[in-house]
Amino acid sequence: MQIEDYFNFLAPDDIRIKGSRIGIETVLYDYIYRSRTPEEIAQTYTSITLEQVYATILYYLHNKESVSNYMADWLEWGHQQRKAQEMNPSPAIIRIRKIKQQKEAMKLISNGL
Repeated sequence: MQIEDYFNFLAPDDIRIKGSRIGIETVLYDYIYRSRTPEEIAQTYTSITLEQVYATILYYLHNKESVSNYMADWLEWGHQQRKAQEMNPSPAIIRIRKIKQQKEAMKLISNGL
């Protein structure tokens, strides 16, 4: 079995672990940025096996430059999505912010400020 046999290459920016909807970025983010062990990762994402977690890490180690670029693109996309959400909040978020402001104002009034 080749290491690539563990993955579905749906697009250049979408590599999923075969038999699941989990992208390699999910496993690698936990491994690289959160310093989680393969065992911890496998326990968190129960739709993948420990073998698949190790295969993902091995794929990263064998293709470090391209997978690092993949991860950088994914992180940038996430940053852009969060920024867009902040600039265009949903009606629910607007309501929550308004309620929070009202509560804070009431707290200041009750404290005599």
